[in-house]
Amino acid sequence: MSPYMLPLLGRLAWIDILLLGWFLLVLISVSYVAWDAFNKLPEPGVIKWAWVLTTLYLGPVGAAFYVLADKEPRPGEHERFVAPMWKQALGSTLHCVSGDAAGVIIAATVTGLLGLPMWFDMTAEYVLGFAFGLFIFQALFMKDMMGGSYRKALTSSLIPEWVSMNAMMAGMFPTMVAIMMGRDMRAMDPHEPLYWGTMALSIGVGFLTAYPGNWWLVSKGLKQGLMTVRSDAQHAESPPGHDGRDVTETDQPRRAGAHAPSGHMHAEGV
Repeated sequence: MSPYMLPLLGRLAWIDILLLGWFLLVLISVSYVAWDAFNKLPEPGVIKWAWVLTTLYLGPVGAAFYVLADKEPRPGEHERFVAPMWKQALGSTLHCVSGDAAGVIIAATVTGLLGLPMWFDMTAEYVLGFAFGLFIFQALFMKDMMGGSYRKALTSSLIPEWVSMNAMMAGMFPTMVAIMMGRDMRAMDPHEPLYWGTMALSIGVGFLTAYPGNWWLVSKGLKQGLMTVRSDAQHAESPPGHDGRDVTETDQPRRAGAHAPSGHMHAEGV
């Protein structure tokens, strides 16, 4: 234990001090990504929120992903910038992880506070994580990009979301079990910094294991990656898409793997 104390946490272990420093970096990273995404990023709102949530989970790592993969380097260059396949797969992965992990965290926190057994905890995390990802982040938030029908968005997202969710859980669950069932039982207590550090690390591992599957899903046109949404003024100033195709207002966003690695959507007032 360290000699330091905080009113709500009591005497701190050295790992707690490191985690508090990490949480400060997370706060700075989330603030930057949220400000830049909602003021400058020409993406649909769901992707902007996905970046904010992913940065909340991964801190500076999420912010680095944002800058390297999606932040528009100069006005009018977003279409070409997000075209590489590795960025499209990253966008698909963050969309999956941001929604699924939100459900997992809620379930884990509630079951942890109630002191429920680990088997119930894992079951609740899987069910709620899948429900958040499928019914909200996929079907609800993406229905306008799939023809406007919630039912159609739900049916078309079911299998891709299930594949992606299982790939994430293949990394996340073993990491959680290994740490939470270790010698320091504070990792199971939502009142402790170690619990939140464990969740962040587990989500990070889950992100890595979900990435290859999302690459395959995007390459087969089963999931969308990153896109571009512009207002009338922005659209007039931007060059044609990376494949030379200028998308008009009546076009529906294409799946990333259907005609090119990125989508370009012209939307009024988005």
